[in-house]
Amino acid sequence: MEVAKRLLFVGAPHHHTPPIINDMVQRGWSIQCADDTFEANELIHSNPCDVGLMYVDFCQQHHHKDAEKLVMSHPMEWVALVDDMALSDHYSCRALSQLFYAYHTLPMDVGQVDCLLNHALAMARLNPILGKDSQLGSEDYEMVGTTPEMHKLFEMIRRVAAVDAPVFISGESGTGKELAAHAIHERSARAQGPFVAVNCGALPSNLIQAELFGHEKGAFTGATQRKIGRIESASGGTLFLDEIGDLPLDMQVNLLRFLQDHQIQRLGGLKEINVDVRILAATHVDLEAAVREGRFREDLYHRLNVLQINVPPLRERQEDIEVLARFFFDKFANEKPVQLRGFSQETLALMRQYDWPGNIRELINRVRRAMVMCERRLIRPADMGLERRLNSREILTLEQARDAAEREALIAALARNKFKVQNAAKELGVSRVTLYRLIDKHQITRNETPDIKH
Repeated sequence: MEVAKRLLFVGAPHHHTPPIINDMVQRGWSIQCADDTFEANELIHSNPCDVGLMYVDFCQQHHHKDAEKLVMSHPMEWVALVDDMALSDHYSCRALSQLFYAYHTLPMDVGQVDCLLNHALAMARLNPILGKDSQLGSEDYEMVGTTPEMHKLFEMIRRVAAVDAPVFISGESGTGKELAAHAIHERSARAQGPFVAVNCGALPSNLIQAELFGHEKGAFTGATQRKIGRIESASGGTLFLDEIGDLPLDMQVNLLRFLQDHQIQRLGGLKEINVDVRILAATHVDLEAAVREGRFREDLYHRLNVLQINVPPLRERQEDIEVLARFFFDKFANEKPVQLRGFSQETLALMRQYDWPGNIRELINRVRRAMVMCERRLIRPADMGLERRLNSREILTLEQARDAAEREALIAALARNKFKVQNAAKELGVSRVTLYRLIDKHQITRNETPDIKH
């Protein structure tokens, strides 16, 4: 069945409107009309559209500003209708190039406009590259990924969320361990309860016990009133203990006692308080090594490590780098200059080559900084701060770069298709014979596609 083509028609001169609408409906468009940008904004919120067609009168400055605000507020592709005189003005031409997918001058040729709108619609449908299986989390706590590693992580999160046992989350710094913890909480039976996150490495050593367990009035100098601790405040919900490996040994004893009997005692108090809370813990250090070295209690480690998930580093999911970069670009779009549209191909290529030691946190910081500082339409390597870092890498000839990219594409396609050559060849748009020749040329084996089950 043909997918509906939803068009929003904004501010057209009234003497053009009736014939245009009739012709466009006959060409398969479902049309909503708005007299101005205010009405258009209301319509979009109540009934989303795929593309927009807007008459812009550049002679009226407020009209142009209203048009800019509408275009920047909604993830749609827009085609502009303008008078010929607009093309003789530098300011108008720049606004057209920055805001609109295409433009058409009046009087209107319905056939040409229909062609432009269909192209805009095709581009609009490329934008939501993050499907429901590539995103996990609420609006504020998204986990994004399209690789097999991330799909496996999403499935593990769904599984451990269904039970109430402690979960240990491992992963390098910046990979999104707290996001994983929040995703577990949101999918658990405790979702309506509080989610309390504590960074154990950031708590002052002399205040850790009071922060976690709370204190009574007068328990120590400065304790002028009773304070509820982090553990007690998470009752009925989830307590996330980040960087648990940095917790001092004496506090590990107190935490172990709580995990055994689910009771706490506020500092300076005598009463045992029952607390119903689920514990999630995370660290970037090797806790097994810490146990062997005597820096972490083995009994506490086993209490926390009932269920375990690992958040992969960004360098192990290179296919997600572009997806994530575009996701954060859209997320922080309100911070960018009007003319900025995205990333250059050179930037995306260098981002895939970079090791990202700071993982997702580093990617977010670099993207946001580039969006604020970039003065062109596309973000360049220098805007991301990657150019200088990558200059020390081995210099490749053009042929070597092409071979490396070809080999990477082949491995990725074969992995996605579980080394089924016919399916991979179809995805890559080549014949089976050609694919076999390329596999032989690059000496690719099943061992280089780690998600394949032997």
